[in-house]
Amino acid sequence: MGKIEFRNVYKNFPVKGRIFERKELHAVTNVSFSIDEGHTLAVVGESGCGKTTLARLLMKLHEPSKGSILVDGEPISAIKGRQAVRHFRSRIQMIFQDPLASLNERAKIGNIVAEGLLNLGNLPKDEWMEKVKKVLFEVGLRPEFADRFPHEFSGGQRQRIGIARAMIMEPEFIVADEPVSALDVSVQAQILNLLMDLQKQLGLSYLFISHDLGVIRHISDRVGVMYVGKLVESGETEDIFNKPLHPYTEALLSAKPVPDPRIRSKRIILQGEIANPSNPPSGCYFHTRCRYCKDECKVNVPTLQEIDPGHFVACHNASELSLQGVSKKTALEA
Repeated sequence: MGKIEFRNVYKNFPVKGRIFERKELHAVTNVSFSIDEGHTLAVVGESGCGKTTLARLLMKLHEPSKGSILVDGEPISAIKGRQAVRHFRSRIQMIFQDPLASLNERAKIGNIVAEGLLNLGNLPKDEWMEKVKKVLFEVGLRPEFADRFPHEFSGGQRQRIGIARAMIMEPEFIVADEPVSALDVSVQAQILNLLMDLQKQLGLSYLFISHDLGVIRHISDRVGVMYVGKLVESGETEDIFNKPLHPYTEALLSAKPVPDPRIRSKRIILQGEIANPSNPPSGCYFHTRCRYCKDECKVNVPTLQEIDPGHFVACHNASELSLQGVSKKTALEA
């Protein structure tokens, strides 16, 4: 699987309103980005900003309300029929946030890992079990663990099982939705290094969703910052951290802890309420919380513009602002 592109993608969900009143929740609004083969795009933003909706759109669990998603230049909307969709999803696998809730407690590890493989065809037990043991070894687990149950493992081991379940399908693209947020910090590093090793060995591409800026800086090639369903900034990882262009990105970075008591970072506390995605404000969605807001921001919707090579931002004032970033020396690395 080569390049994946989102082109002006919208996703709206109907919500209950008064009688004869039709309302929609704008989960994703005019989002465009691309992920090159073998690269990682990390998406960051507050809860409810549309990160997981992007993942579900890519997996064809939702269809876009507007816009298109392309794989190797071909729209995935053209993929029709049960078998065709199954084959497509076998190429794009998902790693979930909770390593316990995502595993069937009543099933043995071997059956959990092989479930997707068995759904695609009737393989002899000795054949699929051999594949299970091989993939368990590849993710750092002992092959004999195939006969055990999920409750017998630690959180980190359970997440390795989740990774094995994805990898047995021999995917080309992985959607990782907060894959380390439920793990201890030391275990997080092990899982991240495993994902990076698998990427190097197999040429995988990742859409990585996380709230943890340290994790994002460690694993990603590019970062996309989302706010209330919109992509407000995207660029190379170090460009985002060293020289943010959007006030919301600056606020997120200011919340990142610095592991040096001699350094006092200036925390930016956002005032006001998050915009309502079912009734968003006019102009820039962030203007209700932005300390740099001008009259133009309240009226005109900013478009994503390339300010520096490969660095895009949706802000009327981006060229005038000098925002606070996080240097590599003071960053909290995963």
